[in-house]
Amino acid sequence: MATSLIEHASQRIDVTAGFTSEPEGARATVWLGRAARWWAVLAVTSQLLMAVYVTDFYGARALAGRIAAWNQGMPRGYIPGASFGNAVVASHLIGTVAFMVMGAMQLLPGLRRRAPRVHRWSGRVYLLVAAVLAIGGLYLVWVRGGVGGFWQHVGLSCDALAILACGTMALRTARARDIAAHRRWALRLWIAGNAVWFFRLALFLVLMIFRRPVGFDPATFDGPLLIALTFAQSMVPLLVLEGYFAAQRTRRVAARWAMTTVLGVAMLFTVAGTAAVALIAWVPRMHRAIEEKPPT
Repeated sequence: MATSLIEHASQRIDVTAGFTSEPEGARATVWLGRAARWWAVLAVTSQLLMAVYVTDFYGARALAGRIAAWNQGMPRGYIPGASFGNAVVASHLIGTVAFMVMGAMQLLPGLRRRAPRVHRWSGRVYLLVAAVLAIGGLYLVWVRGGVGGFWQHVGLSCDALAILACGTMALRTARARDIAAHRRWALRLWIAGNAVWFFRLALFLVLMIFRRPVGFDPATFDGPLLIALTFAQSMVPLLVLEGYFAAQRTRRVAARWAMTTVLGVAMLFTVAGTAAVALIAWVPRMHRAIEEKPPT
C-alpha cells in the first residue's frame, strides 16, 4: 500500500518548461523536495514520540491493573461496567500507536522497491488499522459519548469519514495498479489519520503561548477554539498536501517557492507544537507514571 512523502518529494519534475530561467526553476524544485523531506522527518519523529507517550502512559497503567487511571489523560477513558466501550477505547489507543509506527515504516524510501511483499502486506494492515480507528472513533463520539459539544463531534466524524474515504481510494488505486494515484491517496490517508496529532500540537502550542486556556472551557472541553481545531485538524493539513501536489505539477516557479515557504512554516509549527505538548503533557505525565510505580 502506502506511499512515501520522502520518496514522493524526491521525484524529479521537468525544470526546463515554463520557467523564467532554468537555474531558478531547478532551485525551486530542489528546495520544494527538501522542504517536503525535512517536514516528513520532523512529523514522523514527533508522531513516534507521541506513540511512546501513549504506550507508556496508558499501557503501563493497563498492565498494572490501573485502567481507571486512564481518566487522568483521557476524560471518560474508563467507565466502570462499560466493558465494551472500555474495550473500544483500548483498541483505539493500540490502533493509534500502530498507525503512527506503521505510518513511519510506510514512509521509508525504498521499502516498496526493496521489499514489495512487505510493503503490500503492511499496507493492508495499515488500511485495516485506519478503518478500525475511524469506526471506533465514531462509536466513541456518538454512542459512548465523547467530551466536547455537538460541533466537535461533527468535526471528528468528518475526519473519520475522510479516513475511510482515503483508505478506500488507496486500496482501489493499488488494485488498479495506478501507482501515482495510489501514492496520493495513501498520503491523504496518512494525513487524515494523524489528525489527532495535529490537534494536540495546535492546542498545546496555544496553551504555551497564552499560558492559560483561551477560547474554551477546560471543565467542559468545549468552546470556539476547540471547534475550530476539530475541523482544522484534518482540513488544513490536507489543503497543504493538495498545495504540495499542485506545486509539483505546476510550471510556475513562484508557486513552488510559495509552497516551499508554507512547508517551512509547517516545520516551525511541528517543532514548536511538539515541544509544547511534550513539556506540558507528555513528559510530566510519564514522569508521574514513573513515580506511581510501586517499589520492587
